[in-house]
Amino acid sequence: MKSIKLMLAATLAVSASFATTGAKAQEFINVLTGGTSGVYYPLGVALSEIYGEKIEGARTQVQSTKASVENLNLLQAGRGEIGFSLGDSVQMAWEGNTEAGFPGKLDKLRGIAAIYPNYIQIVASKDSGVKTLADLKGRSLSVGAPKSGTELNARAIFEAAGMSYEDLGKTEYLPFAESVELIKNRQLDATLQSAGLGVASIRDLASSVPINVVAVPAAEVEKIGAPYIPVTIPAGTYEGQEEDVQTAAVGNFLITHEDVSEETAYQMTKLLFENLDRLAAAHAAAKAIDPKKALEGMPVPLHPGAERYYKEAGLMQ
Repeated sequence: MKSIKLMLAATLAVSASFATTGAKAQEFINVLTGGTSGVYYPLGVALSEIYGEKIEGARTQVQSTKASVENLNLLQAGRGEIGFSLGDSVQMAWEGNTEAGFPGKLDKLRGIAAIYPNYIQIVASKDSGVKTLADLKGRSLSVGAPKSGTELNARAIFEAAGMSYEDLGKTEYLPFAESVELIKNRQLDATLQSAGLGVASIRDLASSVPINVVAVPAAEVEKIGAPYIPVTIPAGTYEGQEEDVQTAAVGNFLITHEDVSEETAYQMTKLLFENLDRLAAAHAAAKAIDPKKALEGMPVPLHPGAERYYKEAGLMQ
């Protein structure tokens, strides 16, 4: 009887060992992105492919979301392993800003890297006659999904300009692609999109109807302050855009959470920087990703796995 019990215990131990090995071998990485017509999604698809190929035993998935705010809430809940977000959204999540769409302080969030800047791009049909922020008064504007990173950007821009949504004729809360379709059909005057330069949705719009790219003057951007910075949308970024246009930019970040293992976070960080060419092939915005700037303005503590990579790479002490 004692022999049977010992054999049973040994069998259970071996089974537990296989279960543990199997769990490790089946590491699951859910990449949280944004709408399919934005920049987060193609970059997320590329990251998912890289991680699936190069992290042993990893199964990956790309999830299209409403972007920054939703991604951060999902990470806090453990429903994703890495996600894209705007820097001001990350900062508000860490502070627990309930008005921004967070239930409280998202204390499990951990940093992977600062990546590329998002440009606040306000585009109107030429037919609308909208050329300046003041021209938006009485007109219809889409500001992104409610309490999304884009919509938080819209609120900040309007406040700096001494305006509010009440000044608009109509406020729409729509994803990028839907906003563009409404402008094409003359059901919407303008759209505010927070994305990398050359975002597919605005390229699509500019190739379909004549557009005006509306400036956000540097003086207004400076009123908002960090993490917003004054930048320029270079002439020729979109079809028919003949001049440089001033606007604001906010940094984007890749964020994870504290329950992701150190090794997985290390691999996710390392592979990000080892495959920048593949990311740039997925979207030109990735050309601005620079490992030397990866720690700039990080609003949350670094994940220990990411920290390990930066120390190995000589990017931090």
